[in-house]
Amino acid sequence: MSVDDRPTLSAPDDDPWLWLEEIEGKQALDFVTRQNSLTLDAFGGAAFARDRDILAAIYDRPDNIPYVSRRGTELHNLWKDATNPRGLWRKTSLAEFRKPHPTWEIMLDVDQLAAREGEDWLLSGITTQPGSARAILGLSRGGSDAVTLREFDLDTKSFVADGFALSEAKGGADWLDADTLLLSSAHGEGMATSSGYSRTVRLWRRGQPVDQAQVIIETTADHMAISGIVDDTAAAPRSWIVDQIDFFNHALWLRDADGATTKLDLPTGIWLQAHGDWFAMKLREAWSIEGRTYAADTVLGMPLSAFLAGSRDFAVLFEPESRRALQGLFWAGGRLVLSILDELQPRFEICTPSVTSWSRESLGGLPQIGVVDIWPLDRHPSESNGDLLANVQDPLTPPSLLLMERGVASPTVLKQAPKTFNADGLVVTQHEAISIDGERIPYVQTGPAGETGDAPVYMSAYGGFAHSVKPYYNPSLGKLWLERGGTTVQANLRGGGEFGTRWHDAGRLAGKKLSHDDFAAVAADLVRRGVTTAKRIAAQGGSNGGILITNMLVRYPERFGALFCTIPLIDMRRYTKLLAGASWIAEYGDPDKPEEWDWLKSYSAYHNVKAGQPYPPILIATTRRDDRVHPGHARKMAAKLQAMGYEAWFYEPEAGGHGYGKDNKERAGFEVIGFRFLKDKIGWKDEG
Repeated sequence: MSVDDRPTLSAPDDDPWLWLEEIEGKQALDFVTRQNSLTLDAFGGAAFARDRDILAAIYDRPDNIPYVSRRGTELHNLWKDATNPRGLWRKTSLAEFRKPHPTWEIMLDVDQLAAREGEDWLLSGITTQPGSARAILGLSRGGSDAVTLREFDLDTKSFVADGFALSEAKGGADWLDADTLLLSSAHGEGMATSSGYSRTVRLWRRGQPVDQAQVIIETTADHMAISGIVDDTAAAPRSWIVDQIDFFNHALWLRDADGATTKLDLPTGIWLQAHGDWFAMKLREAWSIEGRTYAADTVLGMPLSAFLAGSRDFAVLFEPESRRALQGLFWAGGRLVLSILDELQPRFEICTPSVTSWSRESLGGLPQIGVVDIWPLDRHPSESNGDLLANVQDPLTPPSLLLMERGVASPTVLKQAPKTFNADGLVVTQHEAISIDGERIPYVQTGPAGETGDAPVYMSAYGGFAHSVKPYYNPSLGKLWLERGGTTVQANLRGGGEFGTRWHDAGRLAGKKLSHDDFAAVAADLVRRGVTTAKRIAAQGGSNGGILITNMLVRYPERFGALFCTIPLIDMRRYTKLLAGASWIAEYGDPDKPEEWDWLKSYSAYHNVKAGQPYPPILIATTRRDDRVHPGHARKMAAKLQAMGYEAWFYEPEAGGHGYGKDNKERAGFEVIGFRFLKDKIGWKDEG
């Protein structure tokens, strides 16, 4: 291999490692095979196999919570374990589910299907219609985002002969009626945007070749995607058409039963949820209308019929504060549920509309610390009676699945996850670091009480796409890091959504560097507080977090002992040309625009890596079936670092999609290879 350090900032596409972007290219696969062998030889072996099996056994436990959604009167679940690694799609009743050991009826054995058809199938999506025994199943090869669509009969538990079927593509379909699908798929010539998602919404009628399906709306190739969603909560059938302009902006059309479409005169940067004649929306930016100005992150509501008639008399349902932000909103049983983080603590409010006003109440009976996630039990809003499910946990307390009947009854425990590691002597504490510009950056630390000055620390964060990081119970870190004496740290970086749009915007586009500064500030704070030393800090980040980890490598190498970079973006010059990369321009910027490349190049670690620097050891891992973030990012960065003489390791299993494996054993192996590497490189002699 060449030791050439190209590409350079002045010639970013002059890249000697470009051949590694050929996912199935012979030379590229030879590189992957050789690298996998080196990595497994170094960090595999008996200790790896032992820990992988320990972790896989936890993921395969029969007493893990089977998460469910209700369709009609049936609760559906997709279950995976050692016997059924690809999964069983099964159903039961709520009364049966309440029992310690429910009886389940199998709908589809995905392992049998994969064996029978000789395909690497996983079940990635199920689309049903209220009152119908038909479903559209999305089958994914090896965990990829692209799916094959097939019609399935829930009564006969078999695929429908000559039913709806579509070969592999990104996108999906919704039932308009028993014989018509609203198809939002990139399948077909000219049907994909530059991001690889659907460019059209089509009416696909039973028995019709898909290339003859009527295109009812089309977007431009530079938009991210367009999709159609059937809404059966209104008096007459209707559909919503969502033209996703970019990751954070979209235009909305309402399509009525006669096929007429009306574009809603609304800002593009909103979250909108409708139910019957009511809708609510969260603003992403401040909005002035009819003499009133509403701040960013405000939630507004009103009757849809009144809005379409010209009224703009909104009710204000939520107003943000500097560290109090909306995390989500949904309808259940005709009531609007607001999910809120207030100083990172979970809060929930229910808003009920009436002809004259909206009433408001807090959702009670839930913890006000830790993590609480709430969602409707019913898959279809038109079938909802208001029943809610809640998942409650914290880093040392395994999840409990609670039922809140009609959203108002006191929560009752349906299922309790097992304790998978010994938490004796461990504590959870919250802290704040001061970033480079003075901003307070929260982080959660879990581990032994007191500071030893040399704790083996596992740091993680994300910092992008307004995604809020929460301190969940983590069986793998608990068993293989905390139980063995280590400490974990989870940071809430700018770029996330923990404190609303202002927090997200501060860490995107040119501000992405600040997000990375935040993470480095947390690492420094751990040393300042006497928790550990820099050489004992191991850090991991995936996807958007891959940009983070590689920037720790090239910008803050002195603050870390070892780095684990997973399913990553890294090359910010070519990212828009690789798979779904163009869909993330709103988060990072467009490298083809000189003024935006000016900031992108500042955190494109692939271009900023230099020879002769004191970089810590790094393991970069991806999966070959990741059709969201191109595996070329990871391959090229590893090759370039190795050519410069750095200690850079690489690992790429064949399956897994934009994740860590297609089944529990593969997922466990991916995680454990990272743990073994990190522990070795920070000098933690962990014998388990």
